[in-house]
Amino acid sequence: MSDPLRRDDALVDADTLPPPHIRRQLRIAANLTQAEVAEVIGVKRLAIVGWEAGHTQPHRSNRLKYAEFLRGLAKEHPTVAQGGPRED
Repeated sequence: MSDPLRRDDALVDADTLPPPHIRRQLRIAANLTQAEVAEVIGVKRLAIVGWEAGHTQPHRSNRLKYAEFLRGLAKEHPTVAQGGPRED
């Protein structure tokens, strides 16, 4: 089974993001709030809400930061990154 963050290619480009539900699950697995992620990326919490819901997408510079952040979380929580159950 391929890794949904990569699907062997999804994160090859620095600004490719995983699906919204995986974004949310990675954040939850890392025990982070949307406000904490927003602070790291440099956006408002409502931006993270929209990105995790799939209603909006980050602009290029924020997209690069967010993708890099999510890649870090994916390394810490590979089961979640693959679409499996949360790691508690």
